[in-house]
Amino acid sequence: MIAITGYSGFVGRHLLANLSEYECLLLGRNDTDDGHRFCEFDLNAINKAVLFESLKSVKTVIHLAARVHVMNGSASKTLHEFKTMNTKATLEIATQAAAAGAKRFIFLSSIKVNGERTSNNRPFCAQDKPAPEDAYAISKAEAEDQLIELGKQTGLEIVIIRAPLVYGEGVKANFASLMKLVARGLPLPFGLIKYNQRSLVSVYNLINLITLCIEHPKAVNQVFLVSDDSDLSTAQMVSLMARAQGKRSLALPVPQWCFALVGKLINKNDLVERLTGSLQVDISHTKNTLDWKPPHTVEEGFSLAAKQRVGS
Repeated sequence: MIAITGYSGFVGRHLLANLSEYECLLLGRNDTDDGHRFCEFDLNAINKAVLFESLKSVKTVIHLAARVHVMNGSASKTLHEFKTMNTKATLEIATQAAAAGAKRFIFLSSIKVNGERTSNNRPFCAQDKPAPEDAYAISKAEAEDQLIELGKQTGLEIVIIRAPLVYGEGVKANFASLMKLVARGLPLPFGLIKYNQRSLVSVYNLINLITLCIEHPKAVNQVFLVSDDSDLSTAQMVSLMARAQGKRSLALPVPQWCFALVGKLINKNDLVERLTGSLQVDISHTKNTLDWKPPHTVEEGFSLAAKQRVGS
């Protein structure tokens, strides 16, 4: 049996749809009423006894649930809350899983553990020293460290997957907003953002990797980076979005310094960094260790992601 947290989220919904051959236990706040076993679970208030009992028949735990959004409050309070939900809760789930006899724990982490940006065409690697910057990334990095230590103490097999931006049908946030802008067919100011390089991963490739790690013997106690294995500039990304939605790509040649200026004026430097900066991921360790390659090209990923937009 496989236990899954975060099953109602974007990645979780796609994962659950691909686990028909497994019996699944859903750990969360709301039952899906689709025949899967269910245990009420909250990252903020874990009932250890109930969790332990529910995990007794579980072989593998896939932990997707996490706090992603920034809360209101001071920086120290924000970090504390991220650590409560992303570090402490993760360790507690893994601890109870190990005690209940689970064999493997798959943890969906973030490439932000490696850092926020790359330069000089040097991508992040699995062997790099972590350099998390914000509260979310710090909480994920600490969760990784504590899971690895727990694995050494208990024999629980730990598999860590660090993902960059995940996209696909049903995605929300910035990727969906950009897709909507492109779908309108209006000129967009990204024509000169053609020298940055960003790694993305379609949810279809991510799910393929996660499911492979459920039983793969060489996945044990490994940190895997994942991407579509094809980096894009912002201009290329917008062009692919347009093509996937049957639109013309109308890119205005706006200098990058204009984006930097606007970012400072409206206090959106992080958004500007994601639009103009680079974040590349080297997945050679993942491919070589697991004999795996992303089954979907980035073009296929964008086409699948556009299905919802085109059909609406």
